[in-house]
Amino acid sequence: MIENEQNNRERIAGWLRLHLTDQVGAVTFARLLKHFGGVEQALEASAGHLASVPGIGVKTARRITESRDNVDIEAELDLADELGVRIITLDCPDYPPLLKQIHDPPAVLYVKGDLTREDELAVAVVGARSCSHYGHEQASRLSHLLAAAGFTIVSGLARGVDSAAHRGAIAADGRTIAVQGRGLAGVFPPENTDLAQRIAESGALISELPLRYEPLSGTFPARNRIISGLSLATIVVEARKRSGALITAHSAMEQNREVMAVPGRVDAPGSAGTHKLIKDGAVLVENIQDILEALGQVGKILKSHTAEAATKAQRAVEPVLFNLEQIRLTETESAVFDCLDLEPSHTEHVISQSQVAPSGVYASLTSLQLKGLVKQLPGGFYQKNRMGND
Repeated sequence: MIENEQNNRERIAGWLRLHLTDQVGAVTFARLLKHFGGVEQALEASAGHLASVPGIGVKTARRITESRDNVDIEAELDLADELGVRIITLDCPDYPPLLKQIHDPPAVLYVKGDLTREDELAVAVVGARSCSHYGHEQASRLSHLLAAAGFTIVSGLARGVDSAAHRGAIAADGRTIAVQGRGLAGVFPPENTDLAQRIAESGALISELPLRYEPLSGTFPARNRIISGLSLATIVVEARKRSGALITAHSAMEQNREVMAVPGRVDAPGSAGTHKLIKDGAVLVENIQDILEALGQVGKILKSHTAEAATKAQRAVEPVLFNLEQIRLTETESAVFDCLDLEPSHTEHVISQSQVAPSGVYASLTSLQLKGLVKQLPGGFYQKNRMGND
């Protein structure tokens, strides 16, 4: 056991050294890995060999060789242990599958808290830092409903909409993930320190930056690609014409993920960005049913293991084949789900057969729709979608 832990520490140390080397971002890391076949080989490569890698060149190669041996890896690993931060690499089995699909996934992730299989069912909720009461209310409401139905809420821990989204998920006893634009040795903004602790207890804090890295304006656009990369869809709640939330939305588009936006007042500056997204094709979100319809193919997306397959799944129009083993159900949801069939059933029949209180039946039917397992029909009827393990 001790030997395995030491071997894992050494493996992580190698990935961390290359990750923290000057001039080595996510794209360059991937190029080095592809060219040399492994982290150790890339770390041992001469400046001449590095310069032969497409997109690097002589000047960058020299900077890499000068920097890679001056990184204090042991200090970073010791600090991670002290802070209770786990370091996972792109080749780890618990690296988030959805994030691995994007063009430039972080080679290394710092994680405080836990990442679980349930987080594959994630939605990002982002928006203005200086949001209105309406924006705060909508972010909290949508996040609460989604989290209660089993979705993980992903956001950036910023003031305003982000904070409201995290708090809405926590209030529903759901999971939430905060992607920081600084290292996990601190919290930004500092007034969210208590919120960050609660997030770590009900999900995870994540960053690709060194533990003591301070927040800079340039770190947030890169952070935003991780927010959208972890998520099946990104919902924007209030955003001006020039907003970081729009960067997250555009990242989602580039990653072939769904983009949604909550409309606001036509004369409010904070609505200009969301209205522009809607004009450009984002799904307009007025209520939970809009999200249900946009995520109706979520079961098939969860089965996808490549970006290409996920894109095809999102665009598919044929009936979806779900795998129930991949989707978490509560005891009440299971009782309600077992009372349904491929033939329509009325809610009164479900209430009678499940012996669940009417309020529980209605709540479960909503969450089962969110999870893509049940379809609502006119007149109070519901039916199962086809299941991959039927």
